Amino acid sequence: MSPLCRLNGIGIYVPDKILSNHDLEKIIDTSDEWITVRTGIKRRRKAAPGQNTSDLALMACRNLFSNARLGIAPNDITHIIFASITPDSICPSTACNLSAKLGIPHVPALDFNAACSGFLYGLMLANGLVAAQPDAKVLLVAADILTSRVNWEDRGTCVLFGDGAGATVVTNHAAGRGEQDFSATLEDLSVGADSQGGPCLTAGIGGNTSAPYKLGDRVTENFFIQMDGREVFKHAVRNMSAASAGMLERNNVTIDSLECLIPHQANARILEAVAKKLNIPDDKLFINVQEYGNTSAVSLLIAMHDAYAQKRLSKGNKTLLTTFGAGFTWGSALLAIE
Repeated sequence: MSPLCRLNGIGIYVPDKILSNHDLEKIIDTSDEWITVRTGIKRRRKAAPGQNTSDLALMACRNLFSNARLGIAPNDITHIIFASITPDSICPSTACNLSAKLGIPHVPALDFNAACSGFLYGLMLANGLVAAQPDAKVLLVAADILTSRVNWEDRGTCVLFGDGAGATVVTNHAAGRGEQDFSATLEDLSVGADSQGGPCLTAGIGGNTSAPYKLGDRVTENFFIQMDGREVFKHAVRNMSAASAGMLERNNVTIDSLECLIPHQANARILEAVAKKLNIPDDKLFINVQEYGNTSAVSLLIAMHDAYAQKRLSKGNKTLLTTFGAGFTWGSALLAIE
């Protein structure tokens, strides 16, 4: 298969405040042992009061563009696409807010929502843009402040999520890569969805179009993240495993020739189950959920950033990404690290 597009650099940002399992023991009936055994999570980051999703994204973009070796500046960007389930507001879009903060207010900018699968869905969109416009430089951003949408009285969900942001620039695969620290070619990509699973993982926006909120109405439980954990676990393992196996088979990539599997960092037990189904050894599975919790669409960007920093991704080798999120949505992608 011909290469699709190129990822140029990765910038991430996570808030300074660390919320540990021991911190959660003080506000809810839980324990470090209970959380660790069931999820693998030890810590997560929490946005500061007054921080918007676009503020986190701005910091990630600054970290991306501050690398002089990237060879791309904000003024070179032609499009912004932004994956989030916690936008600054319904309108204006978070992408438009970000473009103003970056000082490039006249580029096309849009938000989209594919939940935790947002980054791979975003790659699909960005690849289409650079295929249609070979000179395009697409700023692909993912950011969420999930701690703003958890019910801190629900110990089954509030322990899972953290906040963060990430960004990369997507260009035509034939574009010069310069000397940036991280560069990868997207060799193949597949995404999917099954809307019948939608009720298993939800977060309202305050009423809905059929029953909108009225001034003075109280916030109810459906405003917060609600999840049927067992169903989500089952479908996540099944769909990430199937998507990954199909990706490897379609591209004639063996487990031996694969350097690393980077899954969406939702829950260590899910990730280990996916690797087991694929017969991927522990040393090829990358997990950093213990440090950040589930950061939704940005988790793959944070994981790739950390894996590269830890020298788990090396030039000339192939890396497999896979994800699963509300909707249900899922996907898999094959990267060649340059």
